[in-house]
Amino acid sequence: MKENILEQVVDNYLQARGFFTRHNIKFRPRKGHRDFVSRDDSVPSDIDVLGVNPYARGSARVWVVSCKSWQSGFNVRSKLAELTENKTRSGRESWRFFRELMVPKWSEAFRDAVFRETGSQRFTYITAVTRLSGDPSEWERLPRFRQAMRGNPIRLLALGDMVAYILQRLTRTPASSDLGRTLQLLKAAGVLEEREDLDEAQLNKALQPTGTARG
Repeated sequence: MKENILEQVVDNYLQARGFFTRHNIKFRPRKGHRDFVSRDDSVPSDIDVLGVNPYARGSARVWVVSCKSWQSGFNVRSKLAELTENKTRSGRESWRFFRELMVPKWSEAFRDAVFRETGSQRFTYITAVTRLSGDPSEWERLPRFRQAMRGNPIRLLALGDMVAYILQRLTRTPASSDLGRTLQLLKAAGVLEEREDLDEAQLNKALQPTGTARG
């Protein structure tokens, strides 16, 4: 069982798109790094979900997902302001929630972990959120973040879009996952309805990360 519902949805979503998935991959700055500080860097962070699609190429082949299951959702400008002003959230400095984007030694450790697990330096970095508000491009194109990910694409992905994608592909054949079977039952009961506002082609285009890594 995955640690939280959002992570379960991400797992099902990636598998529906043809990815093999792994979870909770640890990473931390190497002790030989000139900026290594034992007090701050000894406890590892982790990649929530890592997916590899053997049929994809370039940065689309590997998706690396960080899950932020905040019930308040994710407001792009508010979150950027929190990071700029280094505000405290739930007793922690805001940068600590995004250390691989904010701190170079953690960015390096993150990229090294992706390479170690996949053999690829090209990937798409995704932040999965419960609810998204604001202009995603303000986050996805921020030069500081792009530099941290070495020019690899950065995307924000909302829970509702992932569930909509999964729902469109559910059949009456029992799903292979607990979440899939739950969604099948809720759909059969009329509790969940497919989002009619999402055209199939538009949905695929919106959710397919694009871009070419540099450097």
